[in-house]
Amino acid sequence: MIASVQTTSGSGWRTWLLDRVAELRQRESQVFLVLALVIGALTGLAVVAFIVLTERMGMRLYPVGGAPWRRVLFPVAGSLGIGYLLYRYFPDARGSGVPQTKAALFAREGRISLRTVLGKFFCTSATLASGIPLGREGPSVQVGAGIGSVLGRLLGLRSEQVKKLIPVGAAAAIAAAFNTPLAAVLFSLEEIVGDLHAPVMGAVVLASATAWMVLRVSLGNNPLFKVPQYQLVHPAEFAVYAVLGVAGGVVSVAFTKLLLGIRARFLRFPQKTVWLQPVAGGLLVGLMGWFVPQVLGVGYGFVGDALNGRMAFQLMVLLVVLKLFAVTASYASGNAGGIFGPSLFIGAMLGGSVGTVAHHLFPAYTATPGAYALVGMGAVFAGIVRAPMTSVLMIFEMTQDYAVIVPLMIANLVSLFIASRLQREPIYEALAVQDGIHLPKAETRQRPGRRQVIRVMRTASELLPAKITVREALEIARSSEVRTWLVTDRRGVVGVVSLARLERELTGGAEKKLGELGDGLVFPHVHTDQGLDLALERMGANQIEILPVVNRADVHKLEGIVTLRDVLDAYGVSRA
Repeated sequence: MIASVQTTSGSGWRTWLLDRVAELRQRESQVFLVLALVIGALTGLAVVAFIVLTERMGMRLYPVGGAPWRRVLFPVAGSLGIGYLLYRYFPDARGSGVPQTKAALFAREGRISLRTVLGKFFCTSATLASGIPLGREGPSVQVGAGIGSVLGRLLGLRSEQVKKLIPVGAAAAIAAAFNTPLAAVLFSLEEIVGDLHAPVMGAVVLASATAWMVLRVSLGNNPLFKVPQYQLVHPAEFAVYAVLGVAGGVVSVAFTKLLLGIRARFLRFPQKTVWLQPVAGGLLVGLMGWFVPQVLGVGYGFVGDALNGRMAFQLMVLLVVLKLFAVTASYASGNAGGIFGPSLFIGAMLGGSVGTVAHHLFPAYTATPGAYALVGMGAVFAGIVRAPMTSVLMIFEMTQDYAVIVPLMIANLVSLFIASRLQREPIYEALAVQDGIHLPKAETRQRPGRRQVIRVMRTASELLPAKITVREALEIARSSEVRTWLVTDRRGVVGVVSLARLERELTGGAEKKLGELGDGLVFPHVHTDQGLDLALERMGANQIEILPVVNRADVHKLEGIVTLRDVLDAYGVSRA
């Protein structure tokens, strides 16, 4: 009898819960706004915890005046321990967090797991507290977006609604991390969504304001940097700010190319060494920190010194160089952390150096070096992150100084122009490509349903294993009517090879493995949401008749193929 009552009671609770979930789905718009408030509050608390853990723990572990061995031991030990945790338990918590957030939005149906959220928070906190000079803002973006994703899926929202919560959480994270609610909204729409007119703007604003209020209540009403009020001394200063923009653009390109180049080398190492790779970055940081303690950690305190003119010229120049290598090596080797904070640090030191030289040469026509350090932060940020409007608004909100707006706009524009010319692919897109993630471009997102690949793709059957030789592959190809084949290994598709290519390779490399004909990451392909015109263009450029259709979140995951005949049929071209 008691068991019967318990069963009836349990059934009643399940029925009640299912009814409530059904009601929530019918009121998704109201639930969405309530979720924005909850996401903003939770993300704000998470960022506050980030700040307290990374700054206070770091001050105790490796104080500037402490023993030099501490500045070597903790970065190495921290990168070793966290490297193992990232490899064994939290593989999706590596790196910045911004590319992963965009991948969740555009390629993974808005899914960020709770494990990734927790791993990102704890691993990044420990990594930064141990002295690794990466930033907490990028990881905060993934944590905030992950909180939105987890809550949305927990409430049973549709995937389209869950995806809308990603920029909501991202905005909340930036608002709390930088104490800049307006810039957070702009960054979320400009960089994460890629559309300033996105319909989620209301929820993004609400979450940003909520996270900002949580920060203010928890840590006080203080800007991230306290700086004196600057004024334009002479109109000729605009030329100096333009020169600073040039320097910022060059340093931004150097940073991006160095990071991508080092990371590409680490990615070529065997998979079994991934857990040990972060130690390379930790060791380099530790050796630098032995001689120059200012290299360790995020270093916002030293940025404040540069902004207030309390740092020597030689030290600022040295920190530009050392931080450039320390940050790129730390990130490329696989440590958890972002590049927001380091870009601001490098920019401040670069601006302070340029400002010191300008003020020494033209003392009556230029402001103090601190003003240039402030503008340098924005110039390097704009050149690396490629979010110029966010950069201007962010620096303004950080300092609450309107006088720097015009110099900021000049330096940012010049830096962005130079960076985009010398490094056409933005850093977050390039990092995603290195991970096998291909994010859709703006034109792809704006043309839904217009003769897309998904309408004509079919199941793949023309497959060749990467481990066979060119000679063996040619024997198979000659006995078939198909002239183009996909090359696959344990990861999935890694290349495309035509009959003509095999015949050319026969004379000089008959015993070469098919997998050696390409690098396994860059090969002709399309995605389901791309147009047939692009498929036709890529077939022509590579002289092939079949293209693999791969997943945006994993370039090796084969979803089907599209053939030349299918494309021509879709356009109504006859088989004559």
